[in-house]
Amino acid sequence: MPKTVLIVEDYEDARSFMKYLVESYGYDVIEASDGIEALDKFKQFHPDLILMDISLPMVDGLTTTKTIREFEDSTKVPIIAVTAFGKSYYTQAIEAGCNDLIDKPVDFEMLAPVIHKYLCH
Repeated sequence: MPKTVLIVEDYEDARSFMKYLVESYGYDVIEASDGIEALDKFKQFHPDLILMDISLPMVDGLTTTKTIREFEDSTKVPIIAVTAFGKSYYTQAIEAGCNDLIDKPVDFEMLAPVIHKYLCH
């Protein structure tokens, strides 16, 4: 049974592209367009990994990550921050509960090794 990745991204084009990439690696994908929807999808589907955009409407990605980390067993789920703001957000992302950070624009060569690092152990 394939592992599931929750992609949290407010821009539909970026979310669709990441979905295409993640599915091409053989994983199932769940999508959310904001932090509130991400919390609902996390509770409903218990994904194996989360790609979390930091800049989201309603509830930002760092706040959403902190909230997810309050749920039982959430520490087993890697959360990868995705941001166009660069590595300057790395410390904030880690402090919020993220395991790693990747830069936008996301590309195949950048995303594949990060996902495999956390899901293929």
